[in-house]
Amino acid sequence: MSGARFDELIHPSTRLNLVATLAAADWAEFAYLKDRLSLSDSALSKQLSTLEEAGYVATERRLEGRRHKLRARLTATGRAAFDGHIAALREIVAAAPPPGPR
Repeated sequence: MSGARFDELIHPSTRLNLVATLAAADWAEFAYLKDRLSLSDSALSKQLSTLEEAGYVATERRLEGRRHKLRARLTATGRAAFDGHIAALREIVAAAPPPGPR
């Protein structure tokens, strides 16, 4: 598969779940991500910051009423990295020998 590239930044399970969740949405609210991934505010903020520094995620703060709300989306760079990582994982699985007698 062309474009297959294992991505060490995305691979940890928390980030992989976060990126996969963002890949399925245009934008996702911080509260939704926190609940969906069962993360604390600080843990989610740290993961989003790491991905944003790499250019994989963009965040936006919006004022709703009297509260600021954060939402996030996957960037084109993040989408390409995620797609490449999933392709690499598929190649690894496809290359595994079939189970045999033990």
